[in-house]
Amino acid sequence: MAVLMMLAIFIASSTPGSDLPQLGQWDLFAKKGGHIFGYALLAVGYLRGLANGKAITKRHWILAVLFSGLYAASDEFHQYFVPGRSSSPYDVMIDTVGATFGAGFWTWIKSFATA
Repeated sequence: MAVLMMLAIFIASSTPGSDLPQLGQWDLFAKKGGHIFGYALLAVGYLRGLANGKAITKRHWILAVLFSGLYAASDEFHQYFVPGRSSSPYDVMIDTVGATFGAGFWTWIKSFATA
């Protein structure tokens, strides 16, 4: 799942700025929401892979968020070279917040399965 999310994020980041849809007053909300949601799913993918069917540990959780944040940074670097796009440390922060929410939500959901 993590590899598929990484591929989806890479493809989305490769889209030139002129090809991105403009959503009017919802543009910022939709695009930043997409960052949060995409990186939440990426963190869940990492957690699933790291835990490998076992209970999620604090180490798994930290690594999932860390790997997501590192991928966010590398993706922003990649995006810098895409025509009409820019890179921003704020997007890395938003992505890492999304990863934190995703990892936290997944851990919370899994806690019910083991209770």
